[in-house]
Amino acid sequence: MLHLIKLCVGCDSVKDLQDWIKEKLKARKAGARKRERNHTTRMVPKRADEIVGGGSLYWVIRGQIMCRERILDIRPFTDKDGIGRCRLVLDPKCILVEPRPRSAFQGWRYLEDKEAPRDLSRAAPGASKMPEQMRRELRELGLL
Repeated sequence: MLHLIKLCVGCDSVKDLQDWIKEKLKARKAGARKRERNHTTRMVPKRADEIVGGGSLYWVIRGQIMCRERILDIRPFTDKDGIGRCRLVLDPKCILVEPRPRSAFQGWRYLEDKEAPRDLSRAAPGASKMPEQMRRELRELGLL
């Protein structure tokens, strides 16, 4: 199994990301387009067959991997300007993961399953009920 990792630009917290997802889904519900969560990228993963069916998109928020969304499908397309792009179709549920520092990078990167952080519910049962700032501080102290 293979995953993708990407910076969550414009979000300061997992809650910001969740609110943004809700907004986008609400706007699609009102419109004529199919109500599904997707994220558009410039490059199409060449290893898409290893991702779909079990992989996730891990989000880096403020320098730490904080959550993931399951990748349901990868759909290449050409935009109106003739530029090749890709839609990552995602499960809109954000799953908190064990916080892990990650430096900035452009675009997305592959993330091997063995390198992916564990879901927070497995790594530290009950920690998902803590405020995000507290989880960050505990992580910085090496306690989470």
